Amino acid sequence: MSRREFVRSAGLAGLGALMVSFAPFQAPRAFVVSRHERSLPGLTRPLRLALLTDMHLGPWLGEDALARWVDATLHLEPDVILLGGDLVDRTYRGDLGELGRHLPRLVAPLGVYAVLGNHDHARFRRVEPLKELLADVGVRLLDNAAARVRDDLVLAGIDDLRVGRPDLAATLAQAARLRGEAGGAVALLSHNPDVIPELGGGVDLVLAGHTHGGQVRLPIVGPVVTSSRYGRRYAAGWVDDPMPAFVSRGLGVTSLPFRYDCPAEVVEITLLPA
Repeated sequence: MSRREFVRSAGLAGLGALMVSFAPFQAPRAFVVSRHERSLPGLTRPLRLALLTDMHLGPWLGEDALARWVDATLHLEPDVILLGGDLVDRTYRGDLGELGRHLPRLVAPLGVYAVLGNHDHARFRRVEPLKELLADVGVRLLDNAAARVRDDLVLAGIDDLRVGRPDLAATLAQAARLRGEAGGAVALLSHNPDVIPELGGGVDLVLAGHTHGGQVRLPIVGPVVTSSRYGRRYAAGWVDDPMPAFVSRGLGVTSLPFRYDCPAEVVEITLLPA
């Protein structure tokens, strides 16, 4: 092999290695739509939900990203839309105008529901402005409360576990009363998945976020940081014990302005009668 051929081969090999090493890198605005199906006891007919969580509007993501997430969600034509908290980052310095302009576009036959996350509370020590905004744009905040979404589904939601004022017992009691009226399934929306081990009975499905899936997932090591007291146990995806739960990787970023091998996601889950 000549020197020129050697240098060319070495250069191509180096470029290939560089491309492989950066292949899992995702810029802040990149996201995917992930689709799932799950059987849920108590349902009498299919239901399609969209879950958007951990938007983290702030220094790295703004109105253009929010508009794209809303567009992607509407394209799915879900029956119900759920917002899993951390709508804004703790470093957000806006006036909530982006949310006021785009959340009203989120329309679904069974409504739009939300819970708050730790960054929402960290940004607004008194979260009334955010609560008022959600009410004004037609998003129902489940602040330690439950609602009958359909005749065969009750949806409950709790305040953030870390910095909010969650009342799990009162929330589940209200959900149980609503289920007792007409039966059906009970789903719980919680920003933080650490609530899962605290649940005994009375919940058929948990939907959560908060972990970002780790945001950075290294080969062999896996998720670097999940912000969960249980480490990687509830990092992302489906969990089956003690009840089915889905933990979204979320949409935004925090601390680091990128993701690695952990794409952001708008989640579509089609729930089927068991």
